Amino acid sequence: MAVRQEALFRIKSVKLDEIKSPKKVSSYFGINTFNLAAMKAHIRRSTFDAFKLWMSEGVVITLDQANEIANAMKEWAISRGATYYTHWFQPMTGLTAEKHDSFISITGPGTVIEKFSGNKLIQGEPDASSFPSGGIRATFEARGYTAWDPSSPAFIIESKLGKTLCIPTIFISYNGEALDKKLPLLRSDDALNRSALNLLKLFGRKDAGKVFSTCGAEQEYFLIDKRYFNLRQDLLMTGRTLIGAPSPKGQQLEDQYFGAIKERVVNYMFEVAEEAYRLGIPVMTRHNEVAPHQYEFAPVFEESNLAADHNLLLMEVMKKVALRHNLVCLLHEKPFAGINGSGKHLNWSLADDKGNNLLNPGKTPESNLQFLAVLAAVLRAVYLHSDLLRASIALAGNEHRLGANEAPPAIISVYLGEQLNEILDTIGKGTKNKVSKRDIIDLGIARLPKFNKDTTDRNRTSPFAFTGSKFEFRAVGSSQNISTPITIINTIIAESLDYVADEIRKASNGKDLNTAALKVISGIVKETGDIRFEGNNYAAEWVKQAKKRGLPNVASTCDALKALENKKNIALFEKYKVFSAEEILARYHIWVHTYNTVLEIEANTLNEMVNASVVPAGMEYEKMLADNLSKIVKLKKLAGLKVEEGALRDQKDHLSEVIAKIYYVRHNTAAMMKLLDKAKSMGHEKKADFYFKELKPIMEHIRKHVDDLERVVSDEHWDLPKYREMLFIK
Repeated sequence: MAVRQEALFRIKSVKLDEIKSPKKVSSYFGINTFNLAAMKAHIRRSTFDAFKLWMSEGVVITLDQANEIANAMKEWAISRGATYYTHWFQPMTGLTAEKHDSFISITGPGTVIEKFSGNKLIQGEPDASSFPSGGIRATFEARGYTAWDPSSPAFIIESKLGKTLCIPTIFISYNGEALDKKLPLLRSDDALNRSALNLLKLFGRKDAGKVFSTCGAEQEYFLIDKRYFNLRQDLLMTGRTLIGAPSPKGQQLEDQYFGAIKERVVNYMFEVAEEAYRLGIPVMTRHNEVAPHQYEFAPVFEESNLAADHNLLLMEVMKKVALRHNLVCLLHEKPFAGINGSGKHLNWSLADDKGNNLLNPGKTPESNLQFLAVLAAVLRAVYLHSDLLRASIALAGNEHRLGANEAPPAIISVYLGEQLNEILDTIGKGTKNKVSKRDIIDLGIARLPKFNKDTTDRNRTSPFAFTGSKFEFRAVGSSQNISTPITIINTIIAESLDYVADEIRKASNGKDLNTAALKVISGIVKETGDIRFEGNNYAAEWVKQAKKRGLPNVASTCDALKALENKKNIALFEKYKVFSAEEILARYHIWVHTYNTVLEIEANTLNEMVNASVVPAGMEYEKMLADNLSKIVKLKKLAGLKVEEGALRDQKDHLSEVIAKIYYVRHNTAAMMKLLDKAKSMGHEKKADFYFKELKPIMEHIRKHVDDLERVVSDEHWDLPKYREMLFIK
């Protein structure tokens, strides 16, 4: 019996304890967060007011006030069972990092007290030497600082034997450069706030005190049984299957999408949701996705900084809870070839502190000049900076997904929908159209309400689609930290909002603002026409059409990342104080190096699998075939066994095919390892290009021959779990 078959027999339901939390989510939502309500209950009113003023206007609190908040945070955490605290940050690995310290302070021989000061709250000093810096500091320079981000509430992480207070922070070098993904996001939101307020004041909106981006990241993922995961070196090392023949049944019947959720999976979803709610993560939606054993969680919109923290926390919770259910949560963009991969559709919008959504068209978008001005700014930003948007989602995993049949292509375009396109075309032509009344759909069923018809249908193939009061950036990868795409979007739109406001001021020259605004919007509509596309982004015709329009189609991660080296883009980031030139170039070098490292790990893992699992299994089967054929020939010769020539020839041909497949696998694997050796002396940019053009194709070629071998080798000889098992467990 093959190891994988034995694993199949051992798969069974996990015995679960009944959820002890109250069934009413509102009674425990955010219970593990030191949110504003918790803070207000533990500190003086004057300190709380000072903290809120810090948040709204940037008036920094005093050290005494910081000490009071730190002590209150400590008392709250200890009352909930926490014994350690950590500054929780987001280094350039794209993951999260933490160094735990105890609350204890020695007061005498053999005695301690729990203590936590404002200094320790505001600043920490983890060793920065082993985190990626992209050349910002030398390897021997170890000092780095974490600094409290008060805009994101502290939270408690629970484990079976204890609890830890986590304090969201930024991470900077000794000289103040950003070594993380969070500080640039905070900077970009500041830039966006200034630019948006500048435009709003032009339209008479002087009541708004703050404008911020809001986000909701729809998180797609796969679940597989832990026993199968542990038998797959590729999943363990790389998060995706490097080999594996497609199952005869995949997603062709379209019976998974929004189907009934298996009990084992829904139990997992219940526990994830409970932990998420306790952390204040507003998970709203859960459902089956398109591929077998693929699912999605979707949250309610939040301020972008908090949304980024919550998405990272949610991914950690998803992975942790899966193990309790003898499952593994896969967040790779393409864990299984031949079926849909996983994205993280990033819904982005703009809101002010008065509760207004700046991308809400209102009942008549034609008359809402403010909305049209913001919309024009978004179009211009995407048109001029599509290279930066593409760079923001450039990583090795996403290379397998972008342009596949379930994901937007690497061509960045914008979808607006028929009604908005008609309005913009009218403005672009300089003619005025009648103000249309909003359509109402009456379902004709007394018990159901009337629904307002959306101004646009959803285009699931567009990488940047307007979906009613928000844009959906569908090209983000499922494993990504969303801070980087948000930072890029915020920055390029801040620049375009300033451009629109300046152009309207010039055009109005103290005269009619409406006429001037329409003139500017008209010019932008004409300028950005090529970026708008309403059709099927998956179609081959669009690739040809996009090329005629001059829209870039950048398949390579390394080529996409070159946008970060562009002097024009560096100047943009410096102008809005989001990145210094040194910081953005450091990210370029880090991400190219990461790309190379990922492919090297994949190639070495594939080599190990071929030599330790695939070839031995193939040779065992080959030996069985050869022994069987030898016995038949011997019996025919010595015992006069009657065998049709066709039957004997068939067995010979089958043995020859297996021998040939094993040869092709071994031959191409040896060639792959020579490519790795050849690349050792290359610089990281040349290496990335070489890996994309040479290494990836040969890995796919090896996969083809291995998959052919998997289809013919007997089950008892093939130990690696197959797609049909991993994707269709109950």
